[in-house]
Formats: sequence, C-alpha cells, structure tokens
Amino acid sequence: MYLPKHFEETRPEVLHELLRTHPLGLLITHGDSGLQANAIPFVLDTDPAGGPGILRGHVARANALWHDANGAAHTAVEALVVFQGPQAYISPSFYPSKAEHGKVVPTWNYVMVQARGRLRAIDDAAWLRPFVTRLTEQHEAPRAVPWAVSDAPDDYIASMLRAIVGIEIELSALTGKWKVSQNRSAADRAGVARGLHDAGIRFEACSAPAPPAPDRT
Repeated sequence: MYLPKHFEETRPEVLHELLRTHPLGLLITHGDSGLQANAIPFVLDTDPAGGPGILRGHVARANALWHDANGAAHTAVEALVVFQGPQAYISPSFYPSKAEHGKVVPTWNYVMVQARGRLRAIDDAAWLRPFVTRLTEQHEAPRAVPWAVSDAPDDYIASMLRAIVGIEIELSALTGKWKVSQNRSAADRAGVARGLHDAGIRFEACSAPAPPAPDRT
C-alpha cells in the first residue's frame, strides 16, 4: 500500500476500533486455488503484550480457502485482510483555496486498515460453536431482543456447524491509512468537513493533521 507519512495511522487503539466498527474484511490469499478474495466478518483478539493480535472468522466448508490453509504441503498461507472504513469523493469546491488561486483538483478521502499474517483453518466443532456464539452475541448486542444461537434447535445448529470451517490469522502487522485531508491547509480541511457534513457523510476520529504536502492519491 502506498503510504505517505502524513497519512499513516499507527495508534493501536485507533486501528483496533476501526476493525471493530467495520469488521467485514476482504481476505486476500494466494494458494493452491490461485489468487482469491473473500469477504468475511472477523473478530479481533488483541495481544496484551502489544502485538498485532489474532483475527478469527469462519468460511463455508465448500470454500477452497480452508483447503489452501491446510494444504498438503503444510506451508503457511500468507494472508492480507483489508478493512475499509468511511470513504468519500472530495470536490475541489470544498476548498476555500479554490476561490483564491484555483489550483485544486478532486481527490478521494478514505480510512483503511490492512492486516497481514499467516492463515490456518480450524475444522473443529468444539471450537466453532463458542466462536459463532461469540460472533452472534457481538452483532446482536444492539438489538432490543437479541437473537441467540440457542434459539435454534440443537440439531439444526449442529448441521450448520458441519457446513463451516473456522479460520485464524495470527497477525504480523496492522497498517493504517487515514487519508483525510491532512495535507491541506486548516481552512481547506474545515471546508472538507463542512462539505462532507452537508452531504451527510461522517468520518471517525482521525490522526492529528500533518504539515501540508503535495496531494498524490
């Protein structure tokens, strides 16, 4: 990923919050089945010692991804997971500097975290049931009457668990890119904020603005 220093986000708590707020990651692998991209909702378990942590999820048993992870060669499959946060087109009309000198062009602002690590598959019902229970509880929590795994018949849940396989990625790196107009003047940043607000688009908390730099998307 192209990452100018003024767009880099390194604070673990900020990176973790984006993963929790936008848990659907695009998992990209290159294994026996070739180059693959799978959209998967993940759970992040952070490392108390300060490491990047572990991503956990599950895929359909029919998905060749898990066979790649546990291939005959028993070589670790390197994985890249892309988590996309808010994004928006930025019109030159947002910038007060447009009226001053006209030297402005469109760009795109976005927030992104890329996670890298080694993928392994977990074909174990005893692991899967508590995991899918945890995943369900996490996403049902905001509902007034949350659905629970135990609401469904046990034999039905057992059959559903047989149709999926767990996956786990022990992370080696988390990289954040917050491209949110840090390279513009304070007046232009305020103009972008007004323009996005008027369009009903909201960005999460961002890094402190860096000194102005050339805008190269």
